Amino acid sequence: MGNEVNKDTISEADANEKIQALTVTNALREPVFLSAIDALEPPNASHGLDAGCSIGHQAMLLAEAVGPAGRITGLDLSPEVLHYARKYVEKSPYAERIFFKVGDVAELPFDDDSFDWAWSMDCVGYLPQAPVPLLNELARVVKSGGRVAILAWSSERLLPGYPRLEARLGATAAGIAPFTAGTRPDFHFQRALGWFKEAGLEQPEATTFVGEASAPLTDDLRRDLEALFQMRWPGVEKELSKKDWEEFQRISLPGSPEYLLDEPDYYAFYTYSMFTGTVL
Repeated sequence: MGNEVNKDTISEADANEKIQALTVTNALREPVFLSAIDALEPPNASHGLDAGCSIGHQAMLLAEAVGPAGRITGLDLSPEVLHYARKYVEKSPYAERIFFKVGDVAELPFDDDSFDWAWSMDCVGYLPQAPVPLLNELARVVKSGGRVAILAWSSERLLPGYPRLEARLGATAAGIAPFTAGTRPDFHFQRALGWFKEAGLEQPEATTFVGEASAPLTDDLRRDLEALFQMRWPGVEKELSKKDWEEFQRISLPGSPEYLLDEPDYYAFYTYSMFTGTVL
């Protein structure tokens, strides 16, 4: 799950796929984002940075949080994704308070002390880059006393009744991504408190937020979960036994007699974890 960016711009086809995937899971993830924003408490009338803003959904939630006198600047590496974000935001009541800019989180195109706070979801700490230099960049553009927050998807239990299968899926390359084989242990997202300390940010804190879905599912939640089943474990067939792959197909494909989302007692949860620190 993520708004991942890297040094290379993505193709138009990849951008469209990313836009579709993020759009279709908004209903599922939005309650968690709102809880994280409430915990961050961005000051009223402040100017915040949404680094790795993707399609602009969180930028609108952040704009609502800072009130009518506040502003949000969204940054993403993909012009194609930002084109969609601008069209998405211009239909909202926040259009005049949200601005977008193409740029790399590793080299932010902003002066020192440009923002009151910074937020980065599924980006900083989710990239195949050393996290501390990215945190240093975020801290550089935030004024003294302002907070820096990074968030990422941290766990899930989406397949009730199939814990062994879900454990095997979690051990695949897709299941542990973006923490790939060979990555340094201290680059794992749950080690982010150490990143904040190394970057010189004060009062580092960690909080985990839980999102839930239970039967009877609304149409939006059902659609989101269907998309999530396909997004969470892409390309795992070669890493599973034939028996496990067939079982996964039986329970995760719409129309199957054993399709999990048709179960009257279906319940699932997932978590996002947020790490924050204060700029000296």
